[in-house]
Amino acid sequence: MDSLMSASSPTQLFSSPAIIFSNQATTHKLESSLAFVCLPRHNNLLCRMSQAKEAKLWGGRFEESVTAVVERFTESISYDKALYKHDIRGSKAHASMLAKQGMISTSDRDSILEGLDEIERKIEAGEFVWRTDREDVHMNIEAALTDIIGEPAKKLHTARSRNDQVLTDFRLWCRDAIDTITESIKRLQISLVKLALNNENLIVPGYTHLQRAQPVLLQHLLLAYVEQLERDAGRLLDCRVRLNFCPLGACALAGTGLPIDRFMTAEILEFTAPMRNSIDAVSDRDFVLEFLSANSITAVHLSRLGEEWVLWASEEFGFITPSDSVSTGSSIMPQKKNPDPMELVRGKSARVIGDLVTLLTLCKGLPLAYNRDLQEDKEPTFDSVKTIVGMLEVSAEFAQNITFNQERIQKALPAGHLDATTLADYLVKKASDYSSSSLFFFIILSTTEGHMKLCTRIQIPFRTSHDIVGRAVALCVSKHCQLKDLSLDEMRSLNPVFDEDVYDYLGVENAVKKFCSYGSTGSACVASQLDYWVTKLRINKSNP
Repeated sequence: MDSLMSASSPTQLFSSPAIIFSNQATTHKLESSLAFVCLPRHNNLLCRMSQAKEAKLWGGRFEESVTAVVERFTESISYDKALYKHDIRGSKAHASMLAKQGMISTSDRDSILEGLDEIERKIEAGEFVWRTDREDVHMNIEAALTDIIGEPAKKLHTARSRNDQVLTDFRLWCRDAIDTITESIKRLQISLVKLALNNENLIVPGYTHLQRAQPVLLQHLLLAYVEQLERDAGRLLDCRVRLNFCPLGACALAGTGLPIDRFMTAEILEFTAPMRNSIDAVSDRDFVLEFLSANSITAVHLSRLGEEWVLWASEEFGFITPSDSVSTGSSIMPQKKNPDPMELVRGKSARVIGDLVTLLTLCKGLPLAYNRDLQEDKEPTFDSVKTIVGMLEVSAEFAQNITFNQERIQKALPAGHLDATTLADYLVKKASDYSSSSLFFFIILSTTEGHMKLCTRIQIPFRTSHDIVGRAVALCVSKHCQLKDLSLDEMRSLNPVFDEDVYDYLGVENAVKKFCSYGSTGSACVASQLDYWVTKLRINKSNP
């Protein structure tokens, strides 16, 4: 992809005239036009009406000009100027193809390319005047090109409609946006893995139904979010593959009778191939729906992370303390220290989901092919991207500025009988280990013939062990103690299978040690998971 002026932070994607996005391994760009996404819809500096209204480029069959009300309502330049770099890139590819096919001269092609370079320079220097009477980014650039080079500019729209032109620009923009978001996801993953590396062996309560369930390693919990983010990146990359087909040359809907080379323009613009069906090419918005759906799932994951950290930062939990640099205060309560960034991450997920719903509703009743309704696909998409990048960025920042309160967590661990399931597993395992040489007791079972048989081996089904441990927990509740505080006699009163080795299974530390299944919270299993992510994300383990 073309190189751009650099920017040091994802935030600059929406605040500077030129953007580059880089990380340890590779440099990705979201075109500089994205800087316009967050500007007001009617920015006086960048979007103003000229004193003398000019004739529309499409106005040949019209005897009257549109009213000011219609012009204000139908313009899109206030936001689609974000596509300017992609529009210029697409026009350069189209001009080069027209010249190769003999439909314009090489001299005209060179004039067009030089004129487009000058327009791009003016835009990035803040010297370009965006005019609402020119409606959109495409007409603004084409009219400006005519102002600069004259007649050759009028040949640029040969075998091209705004329908295929805008879709080409939009697909290029979305492709770059996906690259930016996946890099932001990777940065958050790295922050979470580093947080895990810095909190080795810390056990926290694991929850189901927001009730204490089982002890888990904090590293295990943090890596669960890393896994979610990996799927988020995968969905975006899958979407990128499907959107990377070129609509340019489909024209209004039916294609063209001119001898264009759609494969050439697709190759120049780094698309996989031209879209097969010209009607589909100009009417399809599946790629945007899929993109915003992927963003919405990512937003939900970030909202869940935000919810957990907001809860953990409360006095009721007290598991984490955010630094002052990622906290805010109250205008009336001097003592307050709020984890506002993660509250807003939770809140802004609604925007991202709403952007998807807007697009779904927009598309649901449209006949083929193009309809002006589809002009409304840009703003929700721009908002979704801006919002999800911000959410990812601030989540990574928050992760780098929190401390886990180990003493508070340790004090909280005994409550809830977190080792109960491990005790149930003990009974299952203990019973199945029985042999005649370790017989505690006899069980008499009836045979089908009605005779009695002496058994020297017993197996306790898990449902039975669940019941036994449930009664043990009830005993603890009545005694206000933990399972490990019960005497062996008290345990044997519930079931004689219990032996001295039961205490090796009780207590959260012992319970965690007993987990051994693939993907579990056992120390060795979590260490393996952590090593995988350290390698995959190329993290320097010696300097987390």
